[in-house]
Amino acid sequence: MRIWVSRPEPGAGRTARRLSELGHAPLVAPVLRIGPGDGPPPSGRFDGLILTSANAAAPLAGAGLPAAPVFAVGRRTAERAERAGLRSVHCADGDAAALARLVAANVGSGGSLLHVAGEDRKAEPAASLAAAGYRVTTWTAYAALAEAALPEAAARALAGRDGDAPLEAALHFSRRSAETAGRLCREADLGGAFRALVHYCLSPDVAAGLVELGVAAHFVAARPSEEALLAGLAASD
Repeated sequence: MRIWVSRPEPGAGRTARRLSELGHAPLVAPVLRIGPGDGPPPSGRFDGLILTSANAAAPLAGAGLPAAPVFAVGRRTAERAERAGLRSVHCADGDAAALARLVAANVGSGGSLLHVAGEDRKAEPAASLAAAGYRVTTWTAYAALAEAALPEAAARALAGRDGDAPLEAALHFSRRSAETAGRLCREADLGGAFRALVHYCLSPDVAAGLVELGVAAHFVAARPSEEALLAGLAASD
């Protein structure tokens, strides 16, 4: 299949390589780009540093904070943290609940935690950890910024004007990117072409963003990981 990858870089390029290895034809056309957050990191020492996205690894590594255990939501985030030079990286099983359990198993209740997050974030795991007695500070280290218009490559492919095989499917890694892709397609008068794609979603939350746009998800990954999402392509063959 020819598949639209709308997630921001650097993840889009990695996903495209995986799709090519699986025999698909990726179209990399991100609708979001990663930019800086709203300010410097908080000062002080923390008992644990929480990463719920791989995009937070580089800002954390450059923050110059005192050394502390790093708790990553999943394998990709943990790998990015280690490549950025962070030490003592612990990896959860890919969701907020598992991450909260991992922190609780390694940091005593009442400890001070720093959640290094994006501008668009969910309440968990910070809410559960705060309820369990942890002192949680959130630092907005990056922001996912929406493109002003649908990328030209995506517009030409959806309209069938690029001379390549028809665009058949789209991968959605976040609710924000799914909603932004749908909105930009609608504004470009390509909403019907977007709805006609086969949509693969990383999680039920991502799929819910499509439902609000009147778009049905063809596949929702059983676990919020790229491996589980790509496995859905084989299941659909």
